[in-house]
Amino acid sequence: MISRREFLHALARLAPVLGGSGLILSEPALLRALPDILDGAAFAGDWTDELIRDAPRARFWSAAAKGHVQCHLCARGCLLDEGERGQCRSRMNVRGEMKSLVYGRPVSVHVDPIEKKPFYHFLPGSQAYSIGTTGCPLRCKFCQNWQTSQASPEDFRVRFTPPGDVVESVRSRKAPVIAYTYNEPLVFTEYLLDIASAARPRGMRSVMVTCGFMAQAALAEMCKALDAVKVDLKGYSESFYRDACGAELKPVLRTIKQIAKSRVHLEIVNLVVPTLNDADRMIADLCDWVMGELGPDVPLHFSRFRPDYQMPHLPPTPTATLERARSIAMACGLRYVYVGNVPGHPGNNTLCPSCKKEVIRRTLFFVEGSNIKNGKCGYCGKKIAGVFA
Repeated sequence: MISRREFLHALARLAPVLGGSGLILSEPALLRALPDILDGAAFAGDWTDELIRDAPRARFWSAAAKGHVQCHLCARGCLLDEGERGQCRSRMNVRGEMKSLVYGRPVSVHVDPIEKKPFYHFLPGSQAYSIGTTGCPLRCKFCQNWQTSQASPEDFRVRFTPPGDVVESVRSRKAPVIAYTYNEPLVFTEYLLDIASAARPRGMRSVMVTCGFMAQAALAEMCKALDAVKVDLKGYSESFYRDACGAELKPVLRTIKQIAKSRVHLEIVNLVVPTLNDADRMIADLCDWVMGELGPDVPLHFSRFRPDYQMPHLPPTPTATLERARSIAMACGLRYVYVGNVPGHPGNNTLCPSCKKEVIRRTLFFVEGSNIKNGKCGYCGKKIAGVFA
């Protein structure tokens, strides 16, 4: 039998034929719409059965009454009956035990510049061995990685890759950093923890790119294993989180504060989506919260949205909007504020907060020049916040 993803692509290719019956969606539009319509459908029974059979026992859950299990990984706390999956699609109640369907099943593996994550103050210029599975507890209508974040494990037929094999692959690529990214790494927490614990004795650092929608106990374990975390703070409004992301703001703010207190390196990204979260008031409120709760030295990135997934009708974020957001943040007192996804923009560069000179110059996702010495500005000696060695 074909996989669910193969079915979606096949159906999309039939769009011109189906148009005669009133269905005139293009392939991208079909692929945006059908995952929600057909979510949970299993078109490759044997592969799905294999995933479930081989899935290891998860962590961060408890047994509940009548064979239910409750997940304690994300802020939803899904209560699952036998055979049910959490909203992330990646965890399942199998005969009264929580199983991880994505453990050891990476679907995306690339070596990227660490600036692509983006981390601008954690080993700038380094290469990051980047790995991701499927699944996410959020349903962001503007998701830039929806092909994996909004997919189910059975959508990709991939071999099992144990943590030791990942670490060996990282060693062979001579990458100093492993980045857990692409989809939401929270859904493969157990895999992340095992990889990170095997990598640390080999001198490899671990970083995570996350939506921050986490339960506190699971996050505490992750902070022990991670060296840096980038959180997507998608907006500063409960209604925005509810309507555009299918989630809540409060748990994300709690996560960010918990990471900051753990002393793991922290950076924050706000994807600025036209008409949704680009109002000056919302941006100012976000900046005030960062300044008040975290202080002036946490790097804050305002990134450009590109039309995709369920919002192809929106325009790309105007550069002027990102520049205005950066100005608001810097006027608030934040020292390291960036314009993202705009190649060649001076807002990609790092300035010394004291002498205002350029200490890191970037083009695209690459460092072209640096004048940071022993973590300090090479011009005036001011300490630059971050991890540089």
